[in-house]
Amino acid sequence: MAKLKLSYFDFDGGRGEPARLALHIGGIAFEDHRINPKEWPAHREHTPFLALPTLEVDGKVVTQSNSINRYVGKLADLYPKDDLQALLCDEAMDAAEDIGTRIAGTMELPAEAKQQAREKLAAGHIKRYLEQLAARLQAQGGEWFADRRLTIADLKIYMLVRWLKSGALDYIPKDLVDRVAPALARHFDRVASHPKVAEYYARRKVA
Repeated sequence: MAKLKLSYFDFDGGRGEPARLALHIGGIAFEDHRINPKEWPAHREHTPFLALPTLEVDGKVVTQSNSINRYVGKLADLYPKDDLQALLCDEAMDAAEDIGTRIAGTMELPAEAKQQAREKLAAGHIKRYLEQLAARLQAQGGEWFADRRLTIADLKIYMLVRWLKSGALDYIPKDLVDRVAPALARHFDRVASHPKVAEYYARRKVA
């Protein structure tokens, strides 16, 4: 087995968390390198694309969260072997990444501009994406996004929904998912109650 080192910020969420969860679920040993956000400027210039997460595989550094997700998903048997199911898995992950990128673009805006941008996002792109993700989920049977089982796509969507429901995003209602895509809210509960996911957060003492 390759020696793995996953580097991401020291909090339980964000783009690096699906890979952490996948490696835990798969029982795969890895170094969980957590970077204090205050120390990020000192690390930034040493990353290939000035961003996290990064994954070292036997000393070789690779980047891009969904590329990392696919790789660790395969290691953990959480990525479909069937090409069509893999495509569905990728579609869901990339849609989640789209939403995250749009929200990230509002982070540094002045207060009034941030409010306007986020209210527009909540009523527009985020609502649309949540509705479409829910439709994709229902088309696959209503429980999982691909392969009729838990995959890395489910972990990616789980983290997105958790973020949206957390109340941490000003001007994006934390009940938005429940109102516009209840199937995703049920999916969130389903992933959260997975024994390995529940075990991971119990060990991390995260509610």
